[in-house]
Amino acid sequence: MNLLFICTANKLRSATAEAVFSAYDGIDAMGAGTDIDAPTTVDSELIEWADEIFVMEPSHKKRITRQFNHVLKDKRLIVLGIPDDYDYMDERLVELLKTRIGKLLGREFE
Repeated sequence: MNLLFICTANKLRSATAEAVFSAYDGIDAMGAGTDIDAPTTVDSELIEWADEIFVMEPSHKKRITRQFNHVLKDKRLIVLGIPDDYDYMDERLVELLKTRIGKLLGREFE
């Protein structure tokens, strides 16, 4: 399963999600940012690659939908509602991600 996590800068939230979920068997995770200066900027190839797309805030969903509507097709684009209040690998962020993604995928992440 290919999971794409998107935030603004791809340095804190989506980078944490990529690190956390890449550690699980059967999951390939990528993080990307909406900013042009992000280490990995979201693009059409990443959207097409993803089985599930998770954005951190509603503004990310708006931007992705506007910019990549032509490749979103049948993709689920899910807003996690995680504000930019966490550092990279913050324990609270890791727990929040595991809980929310676990519920959405019907799976437990320990």
